[in-house]
Amino acid sequence: MRVDYSPDSMPTGAFYRLLTAVVVPRPIAWISTLAPDGETANLAPHSFFTVACTAPPVVQFTSVGRKDSLRNVEETGEFVVNFAPEPLFAEINATATDFPRDQGEFEVVGIEREPSSRVRPPRVAASPVALECTLHSTLRLGDSTVVFGRVVHAAVREDVLMDGRPDIGRLRPLSRLGGNEWGTVGEVRELARVPYRDRTRD
Repeated sequence: MRVDYSPDSMPTGAFYRLLTAVVVPRPIAWISTLAPDGETANLAPHSFFTVACTAPPVVQFTSVGRKDSLRNVEETGEFVVNFAPEPLFAEINATATDFPRDQGEFEVVGIEREPSSRVRPPRVAASPVALECTLHSTLRLGDSTVVFGRVVHAAVREDVLMDGRPDIGRLRPLSRLGGNEWGTVGEVRELARVPYRDRTRD
């Protein structure tokens, strides 16, 4: 037996809570941007985040409503996706607060920054991976805006690499679940895909 839910007959917030409880786990893009004044650096987590294209490399995140991250990206054309690791759990959650636009989360929360290589917004110094992006395009959908960013540079901390690629056990990514729940990496299983030609051999 199933319980049926219709978004047309439910408050928006109620169906949002249902969606975010079942579309799990969601990776977190810890987005840093720079205000047009060139001084105030915004930092906020966005859990509607994924890869949009591989060639050219494009990532996407969604701003529900018109948040500071979105406004800064629209006005400056640049942002950084900072990896959200488990050791920075408290800091990531703290930057989700809706601070006024003229208050930079790096300073308010006490997060060390470092300069980026190809874009103006700073990177989170303690984050193991940073994807520096220039704005590709945006797509408005109802109350939300999808931001597509072309990755122009990736900076990966050496101690999270194993055999030349990032290792999940060293990265220790956080993810968002339903409500106020967060996820960490539990058991990791490895299973190779089976090519069709191998499935059809006698």
